[in-house]
Amino acid sequence: MTLAAAASAQSSVTIFGVADASVARISTSDKSVTGLASGGNASSRLGFRGVEDLGSGLKAGFWLEGGLSIDDGTSGGFKFDRRSTVSLMGNFGEVRLGRDKTPAYQNLENFHAFGDTGMGAINGHNLVSGSAAGTAEGSNPKRFSNGVSYLLPKMGGVYGQLSHSFGEKEGSNSLASATGLRLGYANGPLDVAAAYEIVRGGTVSTGVDYKTYNLGASYKFGAFTPMLLIASDRGNNKRVDLYSVGVKVPLGAGELRAAYSMYKDKKADEADSQRLALGYGYKLSKRTEIYAAVAHMSNDDNASRKLGSSLSPTPNKGKNMTGYEIGLRHSF
Repeated sequence: MTLAAAASAQSSVTIFGVADASVARISTSDKSVTGLASGGNASSRLGFRGVEDLGSGLKAGFWLEGGLSIDDGTSGGFKFDRRSTVSLMGNFGEVRLGRDKTPAYQNLENFHAFGDTGMGAINGHNLVSGSAAGTAEGSNPKRFSNGVSYLLPKMGGVYGQLSHSFGEKEGSNSLASATGLRLGYANGPLDVAAAYEIVRGGTVSTGVDYKTYNLGASYKFGAFTPMLLIASDRGNNKRVDLYSVGVKVPLGAGELRAAYSMYKDKKADEADSQRLALGYGYKLSKRTEIYAAVAHMSNDDNASRKLGSSLSPTPNKGKNMTGYEIGLRHSF
């Protein structure tokens, strides 16, 4: 009891999470799906985090967070796949070890009106997926495993992160490894950040390096917050660029969100896509929100990009896709 009391005076542990589900319908001219989707407004998750004060300005922390599927109770099993890190923090910044979001992926989430959840989602980190040139699964992951990260301390409005993921391949320190860098500035209504990332091939015979670049910005004009995002993924003779503009506007007790995104395939003909999304979330309380969204994806003849909902099928090439959803999100 004495030891526990002493420990509790210097450390804290928090249980947190999000439960989010929506009724959704997604259709093309030749197929449709109606059902319950998970994470339409925010990714459903369960996590544990804690911080211990070590004295002399040092702190130690841990973060364990796993994704949930509210529609099926995570029938495939629960694991800490969203984040599993241990950290040492101080005036020097933070050194973080474990699995975490990549620096470049954080820009895609932060500077898109819908982030990476629901009908209007940015659709992950791998822009080449769904193009005529084929997919490159794993070329640009959302998260690094086996990673070491350094995060800058607070320096005015400057923030940044440098991360490296070990490939852990026998006989090579570079195969299947990845490195990412993000540098930004946030002060008052302005937030702008740029990121670069390289993911190296997994074997000597098939090893291909993939690179991603992105730049995001937002600026709060009174009640309006416009957002801009430019990104490019390149590798294995593939290149897809993304251009996205969006806005968030307080409306009543909630928020209106809108975004237009264009995917430009630079290595294939008739393989571009465009997505328009509109959504509104109404706050029933500080933690609970009811929301609705509609999105439309237009695919050129050789493109097959899908909408961001977890319920979304992959359309046949050249098929457009429309989706609707209404859901409930509760944070705890």
